[in-house]
Formats: sequence, C-alpha cells, structure tokens
Amino acid sequence: MAKLYFRYGAMNSGKSTAMLQAAYNYEERGQQVLLAKPSIDTRGDRGIVSRLGVTRDVDFVVAPEDDVYSTFERERARVRQSTGLDVSCLLVDEAQFLTESQVDDLLRIAIIEAVPVLAYGIRTDFQTVAFPGSRRLLEIAHSLEELKTICRCGRKAVFNARKIDGEFVFDGDQVAIDGAEVTYESLCGACYLDESGGVLNSGRNRVLATPAEVAYGSGPDADFA
Repeated sequence: MAKLYFRYGAMNSGKSTAMLQAAYNYEERGQQVLLAKPSIDTRGDRGIVSRLGVTRDVDFVVAPEDDVYSTFERERARVRQSTGLDVSCLLVDEAQFLTESQVDDLLRIAIIEAVPVLAYGIRTDFQTVAFPGSRRLLEIAHSLEELKTICRCGRKAVFNARKIDGEFVFDGDQVAIDGAEVTYESLCGACYLDESGGVLNSGRNRVLATPAEVAYGSGPDADFA
C-alpha cells in the first residue's frame, strides 16, 4: 500500500532541497512524478525555490478552494497521455498552507490510487501555533520524518521566529511569505523564549518568570547528535 509521508522541519532545514532530490531520484530511474505547491506560496511564482539556489517549476498549483484529488487525476491523465507511463509519486512543497480537506485528499490519493505522496512543510508559525495543513498531516500521515537544522546557539532549531526590518516580532498574521521586509530565523526553544520574553502562542500561555525555568542543558540535543 502506498503511504502519505510528512517530512517537516524548521525553516532552513532543507525541505525544498530534499523534495527536489527525491523527485530527481524517481526520474533518474525512468519514473514519472508530479510536483505541486499551494498558491499562497508566492516565492518563485510557479517554482519551487531551494535556499541552495536550485529551482524547478511545479506541475500544478493548489488554490485554497481547489479539489486536490480531482486536480491530481487530471494531471495524472496528462502524464499518461504524454509519456505512456503512470505517475509514481506526488510531491507537495509548503504543505502547511493546504487546507485540512486538501490534506485528506492526499491520504485518499495514497490509499485509493496507490500513489505515494511526499508532503514537505513546517509544523508551526512564528507564534508556535500549528498551521491547519500541518496539524492534519500530523494526525493522518502514515510516516512522520523530522528534517533538522541548527539554531544560532548550536542546539536543534524547532521554532520559526519572524523578523521585520531585522527586528523580531511576535504579533501579526499567520502567513507572511519572505519578502524585502519580512524574514525568518530558525531558533531552538531557549533562544525563542529569550527573544519573545517567555511568550508562546501570542501570549495566550503563561509567561515564564525567568529564563532559568526553561529546562535546557548546555550540551547538544541528544536526537540531533
């Protein structure tokens, strides 16, 4: 049985690069793949943009109102007609921006159509709140894999902090794609709390009294070694 995979990580953990490598691996063996991404990701227009400089256009873009299952079937028929081969894998970048029903469609594609689906994305926004698409993927994906990256302090980065004009901000809309003024920095829990003044979830949780309450050791994370 084909499976739905969710490969997640903080920003700069190489998700798009890993996705493009997976697509290349399939194609190197003569197999056909489909690449997709949500339309809300405006970086690179219809392209997948790796921070290493590797780019590739997607086969289709998913708008919030789109039926992913039907779109996949249409693109699958196109591939069959043009190549005589079936699609061996569907790869989705920035999957956190999908709706919950669109993630459900990814599961249906894997199980009913017997096509593996590899979804790549981040778990939480800059306020440590899960994106709807990521939350649903964590609930129903057959396989979860964390792609790891390093905080500025050397620990494993788990959160995505937003900067505007170089200054950390912890209020605002959930979605703001990298632009001339908006950037992001991947931080470990301790560095995130230090920059936010102990605030998580836009202040809806308890504010820590002192940094000493954060239970982080000085050594590297065991699961990052």
